[in-house]
Amino acid sequence: MTDDTIKARHAALAAEIAEHDKRYFQEDNPSISDADYDALRRELEDIESDHPELADGSITSGIGAAPSGAFATVEHPVPMLSLNKALAESEVADFITRVRRFLRLGADDPLAYTAEPKIDGLSISLRYEARKLVVAATRGDGAQGENVTANIAYVDAVPQTLGKDAPDVFEVRGEIYMTHADFEALNRRLLEDGKRPVANPRNAAAGSLRQVDAAKTGDRPLQFFAYGWGEVSVLPADTQEGMIAALRAYGLPVNPLTRHCESLDELLAAYLAVETERANLPYDIDGMVYKIDRLDLQRRLGERERRPRWAIAHKFPAERAITELEAIEIQVGRTGALTPVARLLPITVGGVVVRNATLHNADEIARLDVRPGDTVEIQRAGDVIPQVVRVLKEKRPKGTEPYVFPDHCPVCGSQVVAEMNPRTGRPDVVRRCTGGLVCEAQQVERLKHFVSRAAFDIEGLGAKQIAAFHAEKLIKTPADIFTLAARDAARPEAERLVNKEGYGETSVQNLFASIESRRTISLRRVIYALGIRRVGEISSRVLALHFKTWEAFREAMGLLATAAKERSAREEAIAKGTSLDDVAGWSEAAEKGLAVRAELESIDGLGAVVADALEAFFGEQHNIDAVDDLAGEINVEDEVARAVDSPIAGKAIVFTGSLEGMTRDEAKARAEALGARVVGSISKKTDIVVAGPGAGSKLAKAQALGLEIWDEESWMKNARG
Repeated sequence: MTDDTIKARHAALAAEIAEHDKRYFQEDNPSISDADYDALRRELEDIESDHPELADGSITSGIGAAPSGAFATVEHPVPMLSLNKALAESEVADFITRVRRFLRLGADDPLAYTAEPKIDGLSISLRYEARKLVVAATRGDGAQGENVTANIAYVDAVPQTLGKDAPDVFEVRGEIYMTHADFEALNRRLLEDGKRPVANPRNAAAGSLRQVDAAKTGDRPLQFFAYGWGEVSVLPADTQEGMIAALRAYGLPVNPLTRHCESLDELLAAYLAVETERANLPYDIDGMVYKIDRLDLQRRLGERERRPRWAIAHKFPAERAITELEAIEIQVGRTGALTPVARLLPITVGGVVVRNATLHNADEIARLDVRPGDTVEIQRAGDVIPQVVRVLKEKRPKGTEPYVFPDHCPVCGSQVVAEMNPRTGRPDVVRRCTGGLVCEAQQVERLKHFVSRAAFDIEGLGAKQIAAFHAEKLIKTPADIFTLAARDAARPEAERLVNKEGYGETSVQNLFASIESRRTISLRRVIYALGIRRVGEISSRVLALHFKTWEAFREAMGLLATAAKERSAREEAIAKGTSLDDVAGWSEAAEKGLAVRAELESIDGLGAVVADALEAFFGEQHNIDAVDDLAGEINVEDEVARAVDSPIAGKAIVFTGSLEGMTRDEAKARAEALGARVVGSISKKTDIVVAGPGAGSKLAKAQALGLEIWDEESWMKNARG
C-alpha cells in the first residue's frame, strides 16, 4: 500500500470509530457489535503501530462511562482500567511478543502468566480499612464511579470484614454477577408482576446493584468474584497468583478456574478447556483474561491509554442465529449521521432476546443486499444490538426490491450527503443530514448528549424529558435548561410544569434543584457536553488539563477559528489567481490561532483530527452563540490534575534520540505515571527535553529555545519518582 492509501484508510477508520464511539458512549445507542468494533480498532492500532506518525490525535483510547448521577460519586485512588482484546490465537502470541520486547526479554527467558475467566457482569471496587468494608463503588469512567456502599451491604457474597492478616488498606477489585438460575427466576417474577423482563444476566446484575432503594438490592440474588486490587497499604504477595491466593485467604470469593501458565500453549489450553465447559457454567463469561504473573513486571509494563500492557482479554467467538428482518429504519444522530437499524422478528441468541441489529451504513446494506422480508443470520457477542452478517437469499420472498438508502433526511427533509474527507479526498462511509441545527432530530440528539451521564448528568432530565421539552419549545439550546425554572415561573399558572400530566410539585422542585446543582461543573464535562465531533471523554479531559480554565479554552478556540477563517480566505484568493505576495498577511489574532493549532497537534491524544473538529465547531456562529449563552449561566471549575509527588508532575516533556536503560514506550509510560504530559514536538511551552544518543533537530531546537535538557542518566534518576 502507498503512503496515501495508508493515510486514507487510517482516516476512514478513525472517522468510523468516532461515529461508533459517539453512538455507544454519548447516546447509549450502539449500532455496531463488539466484535466489529474491536476489529476496527485493531486495524487502526495496527496501522499506527507500523506508522507512528499517524498516531497523533488518534482516537485509539477510551474507557467505560461516567457515573449515572443517581448515586454520589467516588474517586478511585488507583484508576480502574479497561483491557485490550484478542479474538485470534495469533493476537495472544503478539501480546506475548510485545511484552517480551518491551521488557527486553529473550525468547527463552521465563515468563509466567495467570489465565482467568472473564465474567460478564458489573465491575466493582471494594475499599477495606482496618479490614472493614467502608466504600463500594462501580467502575464508572475508570477515574470515578458510583457510591453503592449501602447496596453492596445486601450482597451476601461480599464480606463486610476481611481476615485478620489482610492489609490495613485494601482496595479489592472484582465483578458482581447473577447466575443463570437466579436470572431466570427474576424474570419469572417480573412477568408475574406485569413488568418487562430484563434482557440478560449482566443487565440484571447492574440494575440490581444500582437500585436507588438499597434494600431492593437484597431482593436480587447477586454473586461476586474478586480478581484484582487497587490501593493497598502493603502487598501480601509479589505475583498475581499469590495475590489471588491472598484474596481467598482473606475470605473473598475467587474464581476456581483461574490457572497458572508458563507458555502460550498453556494459555491456549486453558482457554479451550473453559470454552468447552462454558455452556455448563452457572454464570456468563465472554472470554479469558491473561495477566503477567510477576507484579514487578506489571509495574514496569505500566499502561497505555488507560489499558494495562500486562493483561489482555481473549474473547470467545460470537454466537449466531437465523431470523427474519421485518424492516429497516433510519436513525438521525446528533451530528446528522444516518444510521440504519434492522428491526427483527424477536429471537433468542445466547439467552438474550434480540429485536434489533445494526446494518452499519449504506455501503454495508448494499454489500449484503439486505431487504425487508429477508431471512438473515445475526451475530451477537455480548451486545445489546448485534449485527447482520449474512442474508439467506434462497429464502428471499419473490418481488422484493433492493433497499434504497434515503437521499433526504427522514426528519427534516434536508439533503443527505457523504462528506468528502479533506485529508483523503474520498467520501466518508457515514452519510449525514445537511440540515444542521435546522434538523429537529439533531437538535434533540445534541441536547440529549448535553444532559448525558458523562456530560452535565442532570438527574430527572433524561432523553424522554428532553424530547418532550423540545417538542413544546421549552428547551432549544443548552442555556435554556438553566433558564427553565425562571421562564416556567413567568408562565400562566395553567401552563406551568406542575400542572402538566406526569409532573407534580415535588417532581418539578426536584428537577429544578437538579438543574441548579449542575450550574457549577468541571471544565472537562463542559467541553465534552458541547458535543463536538471527534471530541470524546478522553479528548475532553486532555483539553481540560491543557487549558486548565474555561477562559483560556474559550479564548484559544476563538483564536483557532480566526486562523482557520483567514487560512480559508487566503487559499480561496490564491485559487482565484492572486499571487502569494499580494495575499494579505496574517492578523495578530490569526498568528496566535496558528500557535494554538500547533499546540493541539503536538499533544498526545489530540493532534490534527481534533484540531480540525474544534476549528469546524467554533467556526460556526450559531455554535459560538450557544456556547457563550451557556457560559453566562454556569460556573466552570478550573481543571486540576491529580496530585503526583514527582519532579516532573504537570510538566510537558519530549523524548528524542534513543534510550538504553528502557524502551521509548516504557519511558513514556513512566513519565505519564509520574504526572507529566508527553508531547511530540518542541515549543516554548515544553518544560523538559530528554535527549538520548542520536538526538538531532529536536535537540538543536531545544538548545536554541533555552529549554531544560536532560541526558538519560538525569531522566533515569527522576523517573524513579
